Amino acid sequence: MTEHLPDRLRIDRAAVERIIQRAAELQAKDHDIGDGLTEQELIRLGQEVGIPAGLLQQALLEERTRAVTLAEGGLTEWLTGPPRIAAQRSVRGTPDEIEVALGHWMIDNELMTVKRRFPDRTSWEARKDMFSSLRREFKLGGRPYRLARSEEIVGQVVPLEEGWSHVRLLADLSNTRRSHLAGAATLAGTGAVATAIGLTLSVALPVALLPVGLGLLAGFAVARGRRSRVAEVQVALEQVLDRLERGEITLPPKTPGGGATAIERIATEIRKNLGL
Repeated sequence: MTEHLPDRLRIDRAAVERIIQRAAELQAKDHDIGDGLTEQELIRLGQEVGIPAGLLQQALLEERTRAVTLAEGGLTEWLTGPPRIAAQRSVRGTPDEIEVALGHWMIDNELMTVKRRFPDRTSWEARKDMFSSLRREFKLGGRPYRLARSEEIVGQVVPLEEGWSHVRLLADLSNTRRSHLAGAATLAGTGAVATAIGLTLSVALPVALLPVGLGLLAGFAVARGRRSRVAEVQVALEQVLDRLERGEITLPPKTPGGGATAIERIATEIRKNLGL
């Protein structure tokens, strides 16, 4: 029968994590790592201190994909939500296959276009042509196209074990933060101007203060309302990863004679929505 240790002899979870981290630091000091280590050297070092290679590879992957800090903290983030959000998943497929399939999905189904290409990631932004604007406006295809609200979407695919890859999608929503804060400031400022005019005209103080109070409340509601929009984009990112995981996002079949024209694509969408 196992005896329960007194509470004063137990080590809480936070202390356990600190102790293990410190012990690993002390162990690492016994090895000369110079200015850094290669991936293979890091894995060997981890195995020497008893850390399984799989856990090291996962930690290495998380470090590679930590491209930006998503949370800033402070009043602005509390009020409007984070400027950037991310979603990540391990899916079946090679990086080359996933990158090409994901690119086609972003262009054909999310109405995005390539913004930048880097050796380790690709970014997309919303297409601004008439055809894409019509599809977003009338939600042709029965989709809300929420990713197009972002300033850019960044996709990064990193190889894992054979046949698997780690996919990370990041949405930069700093443009929506600027627009919501501008709208909130406009409402608050309008109320303040109305109150100043009322005070100048010697309106009763409670009545004169009413516009600035209403303006502040309306501005708060506008700024705070961005959080629900951010949550919708977060769901949209997860839905893309869901489709990748289920194998619904694949390379499109090659069609002879080139791609369809804009008019043909509009006609196809209209027929699809009319059930023809």
